[in-house]
Amino acid sequence: MDISFLTFALVLALAYANGTNDVSKAIATLVGSGVTNYRTAILWGTAWTVAGAGFAALVAGAMVKTFSNGLLQTGTLLSPTIALSILFGAMVWVFVASRTGLPVSTTHALTGAIVGTGLMAFAGEGLLWPAIGKKIALPLLLSPFLAFGLSLLLHPAMRWSAEKWGGACLCLMPASRALFTIDARRSTRILFQSTGFGQPIVAVPAQCDRAGLRGLAVGLDTIHWLSSGLASFARGTNDAPKIVAMLLLGSTTATWPSTWFQFAAFGGVAFAMGLGSYLGGLKVTEVLAEKVTRMDHAEGLTANLTTSTLVLCSGWLGLPVSTTHVSSSAIIGIGLLKGVNAVRWTTVRDMVLAWVITLPAAGGFAALAYVLFTSFS
Repeated sequence: MDISFLTFALVLALAYANGTNDVSKAIATLVGSGVTNYRTAILWGTAWTVAGAGFAALVAGAMVKTFSNGLLQTGTLLSPTIALSILFGAMVWVFVASRTGLPVSTTHALTGAIVGTGLMAFAGEGLLWPAIGKKIALPLLLSPFLAFGLSLLLHPAMRWSAEKWGGACLCLMPASRALFTIDARRSTRILFQSTGFGQPIVAVPAQCDRAGLRGLAVGLDTIHWLSSGLASFARGTNDAPKIVAMLLLGSTTATWPSTWFQFAAFGGVAFAMGLGSYLGGLKVTEVLAEKVTRMDHAEGLTANLTTSTLVLCSGWLGLPVSTTHVSSSAIIGIGLLKGVNAVRWTTVRDMVLAWVITLPAAGGFAALAYVLFTSFS
């Protein structure tokens, strides 16, 4: 198996492009709902993405196998230009989308590039069309509907929590102390009390403040931060093996030359994804955070929990669900709960158009690359 320097360079370039477009999917709701600012959110998403991409080296063998040999006929003779063309086609399209602020799916782009290159290289005869449909196309098509439905189910619970739950605070009592309240009829009610130093108290943060206590506070925003981190982690775990798999394209066993090479490949991809996220993730994040619909804290948390739940579950099952389709559809669903006019349909139109043309665009760039590479080889 020939793994050239140029192939590895294009793998890193695609990972960087993925970072510029995909970091937004798990963090846009943090900004859109007013929890934090852009730079902090991007830094948060970058850190978790790098961790998830690195972790993929240990757990993502099924995804690597799907993209390295699960879409091609066993025994199909592949020249080194096949992987180069696929990587080039997917990378160019994702970069174009990022520069224009359009959230697109790297999974979709890779699939289109594989099909486009396969049609040029062996007239499509080496492609496993049933596998492409079942393992790739079907999960991608279902992603928006699953996200839309789950966001509708989760939102009532998040809205209730925002209105009824003031959060929780774990405090250590410095001494014997009690906090009580007096209602309009002069009746007293003890909120909490302790009889000694160091006794842990779980209360509403506002109550801890009134008692002069300091501790670990957990509220909806805290859950939002954790959900965003988990979604970013899952995105890294989900996307990194698809990109790394191009180094093993055509391998019958999808095994690495050595453990060192495997960890070097995943480490390089993780670093490139993180670099792209931090340096180039702002433009697409702005679109999802501000240009689809307005969000309050409960709505932002609903959309983010939808994203993290579906991406984590798909990663565990080895299904290449699109983080782009999931996160975008969840945000659109939240907007529709407030009425049709709450959604900026011009932005949605541009996003859906980008999704539709991702397959042919990446396939076209890959086919062109194959013609050029074979002409000069």
